[in-house]
Amino acid sequence: MSTSSVAADVREKVLRSRNRFWRPDDFAGSPEAVAKALSRLTRSGELRRVRRGLYWRGAETRLGMAPPPTERLVKEVVEEPGVGPASLSAALMLGLTTQVPRIETMAIPGRVPRKARGVEFVSRNASARRRDERLRPAEVALLETLRDWEGLVEVPLAEALDRVEALARDGTVRVDRIVRASTTEPPRVRERLRKLLTALNRSDEAESVPRARSPLARDDLAFGL
Repeated sequence: MSTSSVAADVREKVLRSRNRFWRPDDFAGSPEAVAKALSRLTRSGELRRVRRGLYWRGAETRLGMAPPPTERLVKEVVEEPGVGPASLSAALMLGLTTQVPRIETMAIPGRVPRKARGVEFVSRNASARRRDERLRPAEVALLETLRDWEGLVEVPLAEALDRVEALARDGTVRVDRIVRASTTEPPRVRERLRKLLTALNRSDEAESVPRARSPLARDDLAFGL
């Protein structure tokens, strides 16, 4: 195919699409011609470059092209399970804060992928059981919130407990999976999870969470929840 025909083919396919990702290998023609065509569409605002080799065609808004939803973007660039929001993104998902982060933060139980526009990735290499237990985003969000409960949670404790209990009751958060995954979480998270489950009258599950090794550190690590 000639360069002009490649450009025409790329443009036609992209402009017919809505709310989907595009990669250079989605098109026929030489890699150089395809790359140039995608670059032109990006400069004209018809495509949004997410990162090298990945583009998004979204709906047009008054502020320009809408970015890809974070959940779809993460699925596109991260293949392993056990991924979920971190920091303010985690507390917001659980309804424990009203603060909206400037950029979404996602915790990955493994190697962090290349930087993608619109999302920041943080590595949780040591938290391997999140992947093994195939934790859902809300379950990861709970573990991430426990890392910095005082700094992230803005609702009263009673309301926070009610919210977590409701998520457990409706199956959004599977307590048994979180307990099993907790074996590879930091001591701070384990102690706070134990305290949280105890406050929710789930003492048996709380006892299944491994304790911090140092007895002197246990109260300090759980302090504030």
